[in-house]
Amino acid sequence: MRKILIAGALLLAVIGFSLPAVAQDRLAAFQGGIGSQPFARQGAAPGVIVANDVQGVPPGGRPWVIEDLRADIRVDGSIAVDGRGLLLAGGNNVGRNGGQSVHARLFCGAVAHNSGTVPLEANGDFRINDVLSPAPPADCATPTLLIVSGQAPAGNWFAAGIPKQP
Repeated sequence: MRKILIAGALLLAVIGFSLPAVAQDRLAAFQGGIGSQPFARQGAAPGVIVANDVQGVPPGGRPWVIEDLRADIRVDGSIAVDGRGLLLAGGNNVGRNGGQSVHARLFCGAVAHNSGTVPLEANGDFRINDVLSPAPPADCATPTLLIVSGQAPAGNWFAAGIPKQP
């Protein structure tokens, strides 16, 4: 009985020491998403509309919605994204995926780090398991995650990740 208690205590100690290491390995995490809107606001002059660019990336030509988005980025540059329901929210293809493929783009400051491209499923779901290129820095101040159309470095943003609170 004493051996079982000692083994259990050792197991708990190992788990307790490994949890902080896992948390330290995380560069950024996102939970939830925001779909893009093509226009941010009306410009200074009448009839002038300002595009809803994020970090210089233009939005999709139509509004997009996303049901859910979760992403985890590690200090080694590996990225895992699970997106649900990324669909057009306007135009003749409303409620459809528009035949699009997407990639993840992480901004650390003004520098973009891109994943490979994956197709959207008919219902707008997608999964990205890749390594960002170029590799992000070990410290990513104010990370911004965009889901962007097509292959990097081109594309328009369709959704943005909501940073996960610690």
